[in-house]
Amino acid sequence: MKRQIHAYRGHDDIAVEGHNLKLGRGGIREIEFFVQTQQLIAGGRHPDLRGRSTLEMLDRLAQGGWIDAEAARDLDAAYCFLRMVEHRLQMVADEQTHTLPADPEALARFARFLGFADRDAFADALVGHLRAVQRHYARLFEAAPAAPAAPQYALAFPVDADDAPTLDRLTEMGFRQPLAASATVRQWFSGAYPSLKGEFARSRLAELAPVLLRHVSRADDPDRTLASFDRFLAGLQGGARLISLLLRNPDLLALLILTLGTAPRLADMVAQYPQAMDGLMDPAFFGALPDAEKLAAQLGRSLEQSRSYEDLLDRARMFGQEQMVLIGARILSGTVSAEQAGEAFARLADVLIAALHRAVEETFAAAHGRLAGQQTAVLAMGKLGGREMTAGSDLDLILVYDFDEARSESGGRRPLAGMQYFARLTQRLISALTAPTNHGALYPVDMRLRPSGRSGPVATKIERFRDYQENEAWTWEHMALTRARVVSAVPEFSARIERAIADVLRRPRDRASVAADILEMRAAIAVEKGEGDRWDLRYASGGLVDVEFVAQYLQLVHAAAHPDILDVSTAKALEKASRFGVLAPEDAEILRPAARLYQNLTQILRLCLTGKFEPANAGPGLLGLLARAADLPDFGTLDGHLTETQQQVSACFLRILRSKQ
Repeated sequence: MKRQIHAYRGHDDIAVEGHNLKLGRGGIREIEFFVQTQQLIAGGRHPDLRGRSTLEMLDRLAQGGWIDAEAARDLDAAYCFLRMVEHRLQMVADEQTHTLPADPEALARFARFLGFADRDAFADALVGHLRAVQRHYARLFEAAPAAPAAPQYALAFPVDADDAPTLDRLTEMGFRQPLAASATVRQWFSGAYPSLKGEFARSRLAELAPVLLRHVSRADDPDRTLASFDRFLAGLQGGARLISLLLRNPDLLALLILTLGTAPRLADMVAQYPQAMDGLMDPAFFGALPDAEKLAAQLGRSLEQSRSYEDLLDRARMFGQEQMVLIGARILSGTVSAEQAGEAFARLADVLIAALHRAVEETFAAAHGRLAGQQTAVLAMGKLGGREMTAGSDLDLILVYDFDEARSESGGRRPLAGMQYFARLTQRLISALTAPTNHGALYPVDMRLRPSGRSGPVATKIERFRDYQENEAWTWEHMALTRARVVSAVPEFSARIERAIADVLRRPRDRASVAADILEMRAAIAVEKGEGDRWDLRYASGGLVDVEFVAQYLQLVHAAAHPDILDVSTAKALEKASRFGVLAPEDAEILRPAARLYQNLTQILRLCLTGKFEPANAGPGLLGLLARAADLPDFGTLDGHLTETQQQVSACFLRILRSKQ
């Protein structure tokens, strides 16, 4: 569109006499086009950018970081000036015109009417504004492809047969199997994939293919990376939109190729839900990770537009997937640490759970009413509770409730009794989180940590929760309770649950008994899961389970004397144990770096793989990412460092636990 506008006769000229204030170079239409282009890019995710006022939208674009303050200031001033001149021009001519007088004398009279000394003074002011608009307007399109440049390699992919010169060039580019590479690309242009059925999608792909293949050729294994992109296209729901986005943003294409080569889990998510890539275009992506308040506001704005409960679930999934892709991209690019990533994944889950908890309660109450004194809370355990989530983590949840048992039936059209009411409500919440919709599912949910185990009720009354934890729970359940935190509840009910948890964890315990229980449990896990694979970072001897068990042991046996030792984070609990003097300095120097190492590596592996990690079969890209995550020069050094760390952690674990028996 921009090229067509510029091709219009006379558009490129800025001759003051006869200049069209609206359609001419640097005119009103360019300012409006500038703003509208940005609104189309960003308005889908930011409802506040959907306004009709050009000046208001300029201000909001600047506030959101989509344009800089100078552009907003210059375009605002130019727009106001040009509109003022346009209005005066129409007053003089008494007609709907946008063209300045072509006669120099008439232009001089008009300049004086505007308050300028003469024609030249007006021309200086006008041209200054037009040039400023021109400059910012041109800068907006700097990243857009102009007329396609001649590729470094001329490549042809006819549908019916391979092109011999293309096979030679693919070999020169580094493809070890050029025939397979050519066949793959030719299949794209045959329209075999649903995402490439349309002529427009294939025409955009024809422009992208040479650039794409150059990026792929620079990968560690071009053939494997091309195969990954082929799987990506095969699973893509809508090809034209994403291909156009990649054409316009070479950096995004480079990131996608990196993702395909090293993180197939993330690539599968992007292939299925390509709108998740939109977030990578947001200026906020380059800043700090959003806090819970900002995430909740963004999600809330989207959910407010829901037309139905099903639409609300779809919107929650789209938001969750986009944010997961953003966090994953930050991990791959090395711009967030494992601790930051774990907290970011957990923060996202917190916000989604809280929003769906409220929505489920409202829709459930519309059908079944509410119970007298009803209160509910979602309690997070495990990795979510400890804010140590990864890309593949499920949610360990417990729903705790309270109500006035004197009136044990709800007051809606279809009333339910107390326990039945909360059991159904909990199942509805689990379904809201796990059920696949048109936009997939959010999280798998694990309710096994609930009181009474798998066979117990899916929701528990607060008095029963407290009684069970105080009188019936096993040591392993109290260990799990060290990572429990409320993620959704009204403040008063949340405080009641937190007090109940603190009372249980801070009671005096027999150290020898707790240590014996933990050693027995660790031995049982070793039998069930095995402990010989050092790259099974969780269950290997000296792995993450050993570190977590030490942290949980220290909290259980010392919380009575040191209440502030309690922390849902393994790393922070170890830090507090060291500070309170209940963890020896030499042990802290082993366990704290080990926790960071295991969590760093786990973030990369969960993001990149869906199955077991086997170093011998891993590509150089993934091995390099792991080495970088561990802040070591290469994977060989990391492999040796991991072995040494696990040996030290195992010795530390046994020393601490056995010394207390």
